[in-house]
Formats: sequence, structure tokens, C-alpha cells
Amino acid sequence: MANLPEPAVAARFPRTARVRAQSDYARAFERARRTSHPLLTLHWHRAATPPRLGLAVSRKVDARAVARNRIKRVLRERFRLLRAQLAGGDYVVVARAGASAARAEQLAEAFVQTLRRAGALPAPAVDGTMPPPLNSPAASSTSHSTDEPESDAG
Repeated sequence: MANLPEPAVAARFPRTARVRAQSDYARAFERARRTSHPLLTLHWHRAATPPRLGLAVSRKVDARAVARNRIKRVLRERFRLLRAQLAGGDYVVVARAGASAARAEQLAEAFVQTLRRAGALPAPAVDGTMPPPLNSPAASSTSHSTDEPESDAG
């Protein structure tokens, strides 16, 4: 069997990045900050620990295990990609009934929206609010040099 290259550490989803103990789930449900979306509810218990994800997708969401596992797979993957940007603590996501009918992109976007609303993920800068970097072509074409005096002769 060929040796496969090891994936980047930041993109992995190790056991330490999962909420696993019942006591951790209970603490998140009791003390966490809640943010809702029509497709899911996020319970975020802020802590000085690295971000961890817990998922709760019941049979009320969908009776089929395949559909419940698809929801968990999509949310787990989005969390894995965002983990380095997230604030520390435990994130427990409870799926709602509409999640089973939603497309993967809709679920992922709903998760990102709830993270931003909760304050766990910084909002992206709006286009046009930041000046271009000093060494960019846009900055050099709009900057004016004050080293040379303007002449009145014409």
C-alpha cells in the first residue's frame, strides 16, 4: 500500500475537535449563547479551549439515517474549514426539520450565518470599505506625488 501524504493539520478534524461527553452537551445547552436560523440552532459555550463541534440531528428532522448523516457531514466539513478562524469554545448545532430538505450549500451558509450572528466568526469586509494596499496598481494610479513642484508655465 502506498504511503499517502498527511493532510494539513489546520484542515483536519481530530477527536479533540469534537464535543463527545454528555456533560459537555449539557453545559452547552444550559449555559451557551443561542442563535437560531430556520434550518438550525447554534449553542455556543465560549471557553479558552480550541473550538469543538457537537451535532444533534434527531429523527424528528428526518426519519432516514442517510438524510441525518448528510446534514452532519455537511456541517462537520464547514466547521473543519472554518475552525482556524473561530473563537474558542464548544459549538453544538441542533438541526431543525427544514434542514433535511435543504441543499448542502444552504446548510453550510446557514451555519456560517449563525456563527457570524453569534459573534464567533468575524464578518467579511464589505467591498469598497477598505482602501487598496499601498503597493497595488489601483493605489499607484490614484496617488499623487508631492516631490515635484508644479510649474505654472504652460
